[in-house]
Formats: sequence, C-alpha cells, structure tokens
Amino acid sequence: MTEARATAPSHLVGTEDLERHLERLELEVSDGGAGLFGPSSKLWEINGEALVFVGAGRAALLQLAHPAVAQAIDDHSTTRTDPMGRFRRTFTNVFAMVFGDLDSAFDSARSVHRVHQQIVGTFDQDCGEYRRGQGYWANDPESLLWVHSTLWETSITLYEAIARPLSCEEKDRYYDETRRFAHLFGIDDDRLPDDWADFESYNRTMWEQLVVSEAARDMGRFLFRPPNVLMTPALRWLRTMTAGLMPPRLRDQFGMRFTSRDRRAFERRLAILRRTRRWWPYRLRYLPPYVAAQRRLAGKTRRDYLGEALQILWLGRPSRPATR
Repeated sequence: MTEARATAPSHLVGTEDLERHLERLELEVSDGGAGLFGPSSKLWEINGEALVFVGAGRAALLQLAHPAVAQAIDDHSTTRTDPMGRFRRTFTNVFAMVFGDLDSAFDSARSVHRVHQQIVGTFDQDCGEYRRGQGYWANDPESLLWVHSTLWETSITLYEAIARPLSCEEKDRYYDETRRFAHLFGIDDDRLPDDWADFESYNRTMWEQLVVSEAARDMGRFLFRPPNVLMTPALRWLRTMTAGLMPPRLRDQFGMRFTSRDRRAFERRLAILRRTRRWWPYRLRYLPPYVAAQRRLAGKTRRDYLGEALQILWLGRPSRPATR
C-alpha cells in the first residue's frame, strides 16, 4: 500500500483537477435547481425509467471485467460482505449527480473523490497486461472512464431493448450530456470519445481486450448468490437477464451459463417487458429519485410518503454517501 502511494503516476485525478471541472460546470449550468441535466435532457428521459435497472448486473460485471477495478473493489469494498449496502451507497451518489440540484451533485462528486483517494494498492496476481505487485489507483482516469462508460452504454442498451430504438441524433445528444457526468469525476475532455459512434467503438474494443480476473469471477458469482431463500427467484431472473445482455466473450470469461433454454427465457422476458411497459403505474415505471426531482421542480413541498417508502425500497434508509 505504501509503495503504491509513493509511486503514484502524475496523471491521477487530484482534488484541484476535480474542482477545476466543477467550476466549469457551474458556469455552464443556467438553473442550479434543475441540476446538471434537467427534465428536458435525454439523460432524464432514459435513466428516469426503472427498466434501465434490469441492466444493473450487466454494468456491475462489465466494471469487474477491468482488472484494476476488480482488484480495487476486492481490496477495499464491502461487496463480499454487504453487496446491497454498496449498491445503495453507490447509486445514492449517482442519483444525486443525475437528478439532484447542483449543490447535491457537487457534494456527491466531492464525496466520491475523497473515497477514491484512499483506494490504492497493488495487484496480487497477474491478469492480462497487469503484473503482480503493480500499483492501481481508483482515481486513475482510465479506470474512471471505464466505470463511467459501463453505466451509460448499458442504459442505452436496455432502453433500446425494451422501450424503443433511438436515432443517431438522440444518441449523440445523450452522449454529449454524459460528458458532464464524466467531469464530476475529473475526467478531461481529451480522454473522452468524440461522439456516440466513437464511444460505442471504445466500449466494443474494451470488451475484446479485457481479461476477467479470478477475483472478478468470484465476486460475479457472489453478486447473484441469494442472501436468503426469498431472494432466490429474483436473483435467478436477474442472472439470466444479465447473461443475455453481456458481450459473449466476457460472459464466457465470467463462466456464466447461457443455454438455448436460457436464451428463450431471456427473449420471452424482454418481450413481456416491452408489451407491459406502457401500462406500468407511474410510481413503478419511474425511479423514486426521478419522481422526487420532478416534484422539486414543480414546487411541490408536501411530504411524499409513498415516494419515501419507494426510495427506501430501492436504496435503503438514507446514509452518508459513499462508494465503498
């Protein structure tokens, strides 16, 4: 750990880098109450829908497929002991950045950065291009970019699979909006793909280059292991959906079974979601943080007991934002 800190490369995202990006975002945003994106954004339109959470397992596995990300999570995260807790803390921050006002987005950005500053270490085994004893840092822009990319590429994948196809113009607009999210992690523009086509190419290239470590496979198996018997059907359902959505090469590296029977089940479930989506009640079709943001912008101040209950169901009771 000490050696990794002492030999940290100069290109890591530092606090000054993050603050520079936040200052820039503050100048770009005309309505701080609406946050970084607002109700007219493609990001709200697409990521406000609960259906994108069908891709949560896919995004998690894609992140773990990066050896540096997997090693950092294995060494520093509570994923093995408290996977739901880590999920809730992570998405509490993500939702604050996407649906919160500007102050909330910036508070979460700074909180995540402080946690990432403490996540340094060394690889305990060779994996792909990484060698045992080599250092890793959570604020390495390469790792940050990959985690960032898995979220937004997965969201589009799910939205198009269940809701409707998106035009090239819509995808470019969506991708351009995600740049602001990248700036919340201190990622410079010159590290970001130019447009959606380049972004998609970057993701596909990574799918072919990444090597899944043993630690990643172990954590991947753990993610779908039910904590109790009541959760077994839901996690089996999610595992099949995740396997169907994964790039085949990485699915195989994670050792995920996906038989012809699994494929039929996957396609049948997607079809059901497509047919029924428009009939879902508003409070179930849209994520609680999205609904809360819409209420905030509409000036509704009366306490929303249903929204609070659904928020707890999705994310647990409020706690200090963190990603560990």
